[in-house]
Amino acid sequence: METKEAIKEKSMVIQKDMLAKLFHELSVTKETGKKVVYTFVPGNLTELILSFDMLPVYPEINALQSGMRKKSGSYIKEAEKIGFSEDVCTYVKCDIGMMLNGNIGPTGEKLPPPDLLLLSYTGCFTFMKWFENLERLYPGVPVAMLHTPYQEDGHITPDQVEYMVKQMKEDVIPKMEMVSGKKFDMERLSKMMLNSAKAEDLLVKILETAKHRPSPIDAYFAGVYYIGPIFTAFRGTEEAVEYYTELYDEVMERMKLGLGPVTPEGELKEEKFRLVVEGPPNWTNFREFWKIFYDAGAVIVASSYTKVGGVYDLGFRHDANEPLESLAKYCMGCYTNMNLPQRVNLLADYVKEYQADGFLINSIKSCNSFSAGQLMIMREIEQRMEVPVGFIESDLVDPRYFSYANIKNRLESYFQMLDQRKIIMAQEAEKII
Repeated sequence: METKEAIKEKSMVIQKDMLAKLFHELSVTKETGKKVVYTFVPGNLTELILSFDMLPVYPEINALQSGMRKKSGSYIKEAEKIGFSEDVCTYVKCDIGMMLNGNIGPTGEKLPPPDLLLLSYTGCFTFMKWFENLERLYPGVPVAMLHTPYQEDGHITPDQVEYMVKQMKEDVIPKMEMVSGKKFDMERLSKMMLNSAKAEDLLVKILETAKHRPSPIDAYFAGVYYIGPIFTAFRGTEEAVEYYTELYDEVMERMKLGLGPVTPEGELKEEKFRLVVEGPPNWTNFREFWKIFYDAGAVIVASSYTKVGGVYDLGFRHDANEPLESLAKYCMGCYTNMNLPQRVNLLADYVKEYQADGFLINSIKSCNSFSAGQLMIMREIEQRMEVPVGFIESDLVDPRYFSYANIKNRLESYFQMLDQRKIIMAQEAEKII
């Protein structure tokens, strides 16, 4: 399949430069003496890490980058050779395989080993097993565990917040002080919270522009770029605020001009279908996957994946007045830490608020934290919202589980169903008139 050169907006260039700078900083930690924390995206403590002048590394980001660079397949095979099952999360196997092959990051520079393993467990049991393996790969490296209570009853209680703050004060922060050689600075952390809240405000405004017709953004495929800085190493920094300010200006200008989303092959000329999507995207064939949608004029106006690192549109913001408490609430409020009724309610609201024509699930073979309950979610959305639902299957970073022809056929059938429904609805509307 012929692939055109991807179109890049100014904000994408800014983000690329931010990431390049981070990975270069990581590659020279031996010279600079900076300490490195391996941690995860959902429920991460980025501001706390940065307040100690340490650098974060996110194994699942490394895995998805490997997938996009067509390297994940060989890494996964390396992990399977040493005993990892086919059913294990492919992020884990890709990450382990990458480490076994020199731990080279997405910029081609070697990633440093961790000085601290920070497990902020947020709704994904696999994270715990993943870090057990990292502990074996890096013997002697201290491990800090921040256990996040699951939102079993659908709300966050004061007791849960207190439980998490206690863990931070008694385990996480002391270990960060030990590793970094610096004392915890509450005032510095509070100031970073102000930047976090500014960036979160801007991100919500950006994602909510998809309520406009036509939507100036794709909130799934382009959305994964939008969430990058805030869900990873830059939340709490002035750089993040600058990036989201630029992105917001770009998106507002597109909305003002009545333009559709920018795809890798240029501007989408006609918005035919508006969709809400549940589940992560496939990374090994990301552009081919996206192309099936934009070739059909299908725009994703809201998605659950762009909430995996924080459901900010429900009102949460990091709070400078209660920095540790707001870190606790942030961890508990991530999408993967929400119970199934909460997820259904959120997705149903998206279908309604964003005036979606349909609801689609991309079920990931090896991702239990997303896949569990998806068939129930699909049935609930279909019955409650009375919109056509679709179901496709792929994987995060294992190319063996992405069947382009199968997914394309399923999606084309689904789009035909949406098209037929629109025709019927238009005919019924004419009869009423």
